[in-house]
Amino acid sequence: MSRFPLALGLAVLALIALTGCSQIIPMTAADDANNPGCAAVIVRLPDTVGDMPKRETDAQATAAWGNPASVLVRCGVEVPRASTLPCIELEGIFFLRDVSDKKFWKFTTFGRDPALDIVVSRKAFTSPGIPLNDLLNAVSFLPPNGQKCTSTDDTVTGQDIDLPPVPTTAPSPTPAG
Repeated sequence: MSRFPLALGLAVLALIALTGCSQIIPMTAADDANNPGCAAVIVRLPDTVGDMPKRETDAQATAAWGNPASVLVRCGVEVPRASTLPCIELEGIFFLRDVSDKKFWKFTTFGRDPALDIVVSRKAFTSPGIPLNDLLNAVSFLPPNGQKCTSTDDTVTGQDIDLPPVPTTAPSPTPAG
């Protein structure tokens, strides 16, 4: 009897055992995922978020943590301009907060180009604070684009923003002649 089939069988079983523990997380790359600003963030992402280990993903400029994946990052998403979503500021970084999904919190950087989404499972975390804080250092490498939230005091509470009237330009004086 040949030992080759036995060796091949053991090798296949070992491969299945090794890959079964570390499945690749399927994700879709954002339209601007190849932006160099995304690379600056992705290489700085932490190995753990909370106590969850980083997982391998199958798309450029993406990351995931936990088993099941409970924190997802996708860089190169559409850069938000004006928004009615509440805005929060953490250490000088603005995030639009979308709480419309009952299973996840979604945060999109505001005032950064390229922009980045962070999705946090409500089942895995009682608050999104730990994942956001763990990711802040890496996110801080996204280049600012000059936009800022109008007033985090107003938007965090969900109240309407009362903007001052838009100034109009006065006619310039005509030189006497």
